[in-house]
Amino acid sequence: QVHLVESGGGLVQPGGSLRLSCAGSGMIFNTNIMGWYRQAPGKERELVAGFNSGGSTNYADSVKGRFTISRDSAKNTLYLQMNSLKPEDTAVYYCNVWWRDNYGTTYREWGQGTQVTISS
Repeated sequence: QVHLVESGGGLVQPGGSLRLSCAGSGMIFNTNIMGWYRQAPGKERELVAGFNSGGSTNYADSVKGRFTISRDSAKNTLYLQMNSLKPEDTAVYYCNVWWRDNYGTTYREWGQGTQVTISS
């Protein structure tokens, strides 16, 4: 069974840090296209950080210099290091991975989401 499992969310004070992880099973991280999205209450889901098809990273302006996306392909795991967290970073965070099966079919998978709450 194919799925992504996120972990690392929680409640932290402003200025704190969190590291999110997204572990894939039943799939292989065999494309470059993957990233982290977030959705705050009453807002649209937005891209926070991602790798594009060329392997380069891109970040939302609101998180540049504070968040870092990374991956360990050998472990089929995607990470998001979040520093200097602000209350406006509060949201459910989702990982998203594109992968290709042995027949060349490409799939897009979403994790179940992990809550990140920034509050004093």
